[in-house]
Amino acid sequence: MTKNLLRVGTVYLPVQCVDEAAEWYVDKLGAYVTYKDENKAIVNMANLSFFLVKAKENETANFIDERGEECFSLTFEVNGKEELEILYNELVSQGVHVGPFENRGHGGKNFIFYDTDGNMFDVWSELSSVFKEKFDIG
Repeated sequence: MTKNLLRVGTVYLPVQCVDEAAEWYVDKLGAYVTYKDENKAIVNMANLSFFLVKAKENETANFIDERGEECFSLTFEVNGKEELEILYNELVSQGVHVGPFENRGHGGKNFIFYDTDGNMFDVWSELSSVFKEKFDIG
């Protein structure tokens, strides 16, 4: 392959109310808004832009796997188990719907959380080695 994809720049998420969703991402996850109108908001966090797009009722970014289980489509990374536990406790204290800590048979721990529109996200305690090297994170 002569061309390489370098990064993910934007993730699109379906929401019911753009204003409420943008406020939730700012208040709960520390995102900041760079654009907003009645149909979409652009919020930035975790080195990505998230387009919160007004969608039909009950639309989410989740999907159902072959076993019939609902799955997330995005995993955030934090730098270690201590950071994972800190984030988990912060989300719980803010009333965010979170799942239990999970050991999935690979290094680190995970947990899932949901935004107010039911979009499910995963958080993993193992920060990518490439990201660590690029940003000189220990």
